[in-house]
Amino acid sequence: MYDDTIAAIATPLGQGGLAVVRLSGSQALPIADRSFVPAGAQSHAPCAAASHTLHYGHIVRTGRVVDEVLVAVMRAPRTFTREDTVEISCHGGVLPAKMVLDTLLENGARLAGPGEFTRRAFLNGRIDLAQAEAVSDLIHSRTELALQAANEQLAGKLSQRINQLRDEMIRTLAHVEAHIDFPDEDISPDTRSQLIARLERGVAFMEELLRTANEGQILRQGIRAAIVGRPNAGKSSLLNQLLGHDRAIVSPIAGTTRDTIEETANIRGVPVIFVDTAGLREAQDAIEREGIRRSRESLTRAEFILHLLDASQPLTPADEAYFTEFGDKQRILVLNKLDLPRQLILPAGLVTCGITIVEVSCTTGQGIEPLKDAIKALTWSGKLEAEMFQVMINSRHQEALGRARLATQRTVAVLRADETLELAAAELRIAVHAVGEIVGKTTTEDLLDSIFSQFCLGK
Repeated sequence: MYDDTIAAIATPLGQGGLAVVRLSGSQALPIADRSFVPAGAQSHAPCAAASHTLHYGHIVRTGRVVDEVLVAVMRAPRTFTREDTVEISCHGGVLPAKMVLDTLLENGARLAGPGEFTRRAFLNGRIDLAQAEAVSDLIHSRTELALQAANEQLAGKLSQRINQLRDEMIRTLAHVEAHIDFPDEDISPDTRSQLIARLERGVAFMEELLRTANEGQILRQGIRAAIVGRPNAGKSSLLNQLLGHDRAIVSPIAGTTRDTIEETANIRGVPVIFVDTAGLREAQDAIEREGIRRSRESLTRAEFILHLLDASQPLTPADEAYFTEFGDKQRILVLNKLDLPRQLILPAGLVTCGITIVEVSCTTGQGIEPLKDAIKALTWSGKLEAEMFQVMINSRHQEALGRARLATQRTVAVLRADETLELAAAELRIAVHAVGEIVGKTTTEDLLDSIFSQFCLGK
């Protein structure tokens, strides 16, 4: 299935200085030979070139020069896919890269599917499945913390700990199955206690990993924060301050924001997706009514809200309605217009209920940095320790570990109750299989399709 040679543009489409076209497979060098004409005494045809060398020349198609290029020749197994690989650096722009790719396809290559290069790296043993997912995380990192976490996983830190867990479980399973094969020798109480203790250590370790899922999810996908408040409280101004540039239109006219505006900002290393909502007032027309409907929809999907109040005006019934309507959401209360005389008096019960309150001026920027600290404290449950980034699991890992933990707990229960060892072995096999899914030691074609379909072409 994977004996053919694939090619794809590995850089984003669009105008730019350079583009890279990647070619990988058993026929990568011959196909490159048919497409590339070296220029100069030091340049060679790919089949004659030494591994990990760079050669200058031209891509030629039907006798005509397509582009002036540099060709990198990398021979197996010292490549990303562990196959012969050629990377062609051509001029940027949609047309030059496409014409280079078309030339390779005409000369025998097949267009690669999404993530197919990384999939081949996994299938050829270059990386495991958790590391393959880290490649995608690395590409899509939006903050330095996310980049650090992806690099740790790509380096195999998570895989190492998962493999240790799986090896320990397999040893326990082998011990149980040995007693099944020799039923005349019962497991002694001491041995049974040792097996139970070993499995309970595994459960504790899985629970430790599962506690990193929330932080991992936040770093990979970001966390949604809806900015709510009555019209003219300063929601759009607050969004602009948090982003560091003017994204939303700011106007003294109430109802300026007719639709939701979503932008991602790096808040102390955490990607936060801010949603500027239309003021939830009685709509004046059909357009504003639609904007309010979308705002309420965004609010249901937000993990927390920034509830904005105008501190230069007394509390209004509309403000009080927000406290009731969104009482189930985590929130930070933001008191805006700190630069104006204060007239707002908060209800005593609100001040003492533990809600974080931050005073800001969206005009001068005063208080924005403390607000960022409050957002970080609300979204991030743990300390930012270096060890945490080595093992942050994603939702797929979380689901597999959840199944493994339950199966292991059932195994412990069987051993404690002195039930049949066949039942204990069956449960433990389920746990071993689930843990193996994380690094790809037990997997299915459907699972691989699901994972690698999310990758971009050329990766």
